Amino acid sequence: MSDQTSTAFILCGALAREVMAIIKRHEWQVDVYGIRAIDHMVPERIAPDVARKFEAIRSRYQHILVIYGDCGTRGALDEFLSQHNLERIEGPHCYEMYGGPQFQEMMDEEPGTFFLTDFLVRGFRGTVWHGLGLDRYPELLDEYFRNYKRLVYLNQMEDAELIAKAGEIAITLGLPLEIRHSGYGLLDQRLCDWMERHGLHHEQGSV
Repeated sequence: MSDQTSTAFILCGALAREVMAIIKRHEWQVDVYGIRAIDHMVPERIAPDVARKFEAIRSRYQHILVIYGDCGTRGALDEFLSQHNLERIEGPHCYEMYGGPQFQEMMDEEPGTFFLTDFLVRGFRGTVWHGLGLDRYPELLDEYFRNYKRLVYLNQMEDAELIAKAGEIAITLGLPLEIRHSGYGLLDQRLCDWMERHGLHHEQGSV
């Protein structure tokens, strides 16, 4: 912790790049602690890993925000946060945080939608392919994705290289690709609201 920092974010590694960009944009003085994104493949790990990180830093900060959705923990994360009077950012998962109302509209339009973000496009092989065991059992591809009808890439940055990679992923999965530019969506607004609510929006300085 820096001498003047009273605030920390504990966040999912899948949101780290974007949250750091938001912190930089607003010039907030916040310390950031990441939890490995691969926990999403075994959601039961998320709450214990957040708990361990919280216990390690709790004595050093006045304000701690957990930047996670429920992310498949089935309420276990929220139960832990409630026990320790901690807040997490609003939203069930990052797709809703980025997509906002558009996310539910897309799900209503086509429930069989598989979503990508910049993070998932960058790390598709390690996070999704390896995480699902498709590097070892590629024959399971059809089994995993047979109920999906389309691939929607919610991109935070309009990056030609990432868009091209998303196209390659779509070919691999055998799904039509749609690209929707979400930017940081509600993630930015919800972080601003939390900082404002706690009187921290004025805390500026180096990250």
